[in-house]
Amino acid sequence: MLLSPQAEKNWEGLCSVLEDVLEDQSHRKLFGVELGSGTGQHVIRFAQKMPFVTWQPSDINEESLNSIKAYIAATHAKNVQEPAHLDASEPWEQWAGLHRSSCDVIIAINLLQYSSFKTAQGVFTGAGQILRENGLLITYGLYAINGTITPSCNEDLDAELRKMNPEWGLPDMDVLRQLAFGNGMRMERIIEMEEYYKCLIFRKL
Repeated sequence: MLLSPQAEKNWEGLCSVLEDVLEDQSHRKLFGVELGSGTGQHVIRFAQKMPFVTWQPSDINEESLNSIKAYIAATHAKNVQEPAHLDASEPWEQWAGLHRSSCDVIIAINLLQYSSFKTAQGVFTGAGQILRENGLLITYGLYAINGTITPSCNEDLDAELRKMNPEWGLPDMDVLRQLAFGNGMRMERIIEMEEYYKCLIFRKL
């Protein structure tokens, strides 16, 4: 069971966002996918707080998949499926057997800034296919706006990420908005979170 200090710090805020955007559907059973689940701390908390959602966690990293399995076993979570190996940069047909229009909510936490543009494209293309009508894609992280990154601590993080991998870096909200539009979704809300983080809410039209 890996432990991420940041996940311990931000899970409550993320739970609040999810509870808020899913509240009007809480009378029925929903199916959710988490892309890049990491340690598994978030998906377990989501499952505990929102028993009406069955979650499919996923990651490309074997160590993360093992950690998620350990959290599921330790918490006896009934509404979290076994984690799936999923590379969001691959065509959606290879997304762990997920079917078209099978999903009510997809969440990606701190995934896009650690990803190539190809992965970002994959996230939006895949979401456009596997989300049901009115389904939600939620991305959480730090973003550039119109090509500008503020404040300076976010500029420093962006530079640091690009040193680690030239394809990484803070994604631009306007580029994501266009990716969403091109895949049958619209950006519906921007929710300000702690320390300049934001949740972007995209809805399948």
